[in-house]
Amino acid sequence: MAACYHEGTVKGKGESDFTNGDQEKISERLRKAMKGLGTDEKVIIEALSSHTNTQLQTVKSTYKTLYGRDLEEDLRSELSGHFESLCIYRLTPSTEFDAKCLRKAMKGIGTKEVTLIEILCSHNNSEIKDIKEDYRKVYERDLEEDIKEETSGDFQRILVSLLQGNRDENQTVDQKQVEEDFKELKQAGTKLMFGTDESVFNKILAKRNLSHLKAVFEAYRSDEQKDIETVVADEMSGDLCKAFLAVVRFIKDPLEYFASCFYETMCGPGTDDERLMQLIVAHCEVDLKDIADKYMELYKKGLALAIEEDTYGDYRKLLLKLSGKD
Repeated sequence: MAACYHEGTVKGKGESDFTNGDQEKISERLRKAMKGLGTDEKVIIEALSSHTNTQLQTVKSTYKTLYGRDLEEDLRSELSGHFESLCIYRLTPSTEFDAKCLRKAMKGIGTKEVTLIEILCSHNNSEIKDIKEDYRKVYERDLEEDIKEETSGDFQRILVSLLQGNRDENQTVDQKQVEEDFKELKQAGTKLMFGTDESVFNKILAKRNLSHLKAVFEAYRSDEQKDIETVVADEMSGDLCKAFLAVVRFIKDPLEYFASCFYETMCGPGTDDERLMQLIVAHCEVDLKDIADKYMELYKKGLALAIEEDTYGDYRKLLLKLSGKD
């Protein structure tokens, strides 16, 4: 959704330089790494961390052509745990990855609301459309219907609104509309005697363009001497509060928002490995280097070091390679 250039940690060869010969060599190394007794995890880690997702799709195809075998199935039979999951995520076509994460967040007992929030608040209209199409294609299910089944109330409504992919994307700022939206938000929040009118927040945060919303947030701060995040935190609770805060934080600074997401996966006791894997895979080719710089700025600690301290084994080695650590 952000317009500026960002830098990932996984780049691979230029697409035009990645030849059939390269694909065959990588396929041969991977087959050899899994053939016979034992598995050479080092070869697998190197292959999955030094090539782009697009290149890995061609390797999967070449592997099947050479050996009549499915690369993902071979990896599943040889690996286990978080390392296996991370390898499969890296081999998932990038166009289907978000759909896969959303389905996993809603499948089985319970719903992982943070995944729904993270994905839906951070994609532009075209990406949302692609996610819905891929979800239907891969799972033969309707994403909106699944979200409605798994959520409720105002939280459901903000997710469904974001899922429409109808945000204004022209980035123009109409100062008169800024003032109207600011006044409407103020009236809906702290000026109400009987609670908060969440529908107003929903309408404005899901529809207006990002530049406009930044101007609305600034107007709120100037007039009320209060940050919009504080207002949301004071007036709302639970998953709805988390959803609105995610939208606000992403709009204000996407890199800071995702740095905080990484931090949340590793702060406190235990590690949210599923969320950590999804974040690494989603950002390693896009903007992970910039997120890591922001992480250091915010938390005075390297992202790679935090990962190293919170994970283990081959799983840790692949995470570190994907995060840019040699």
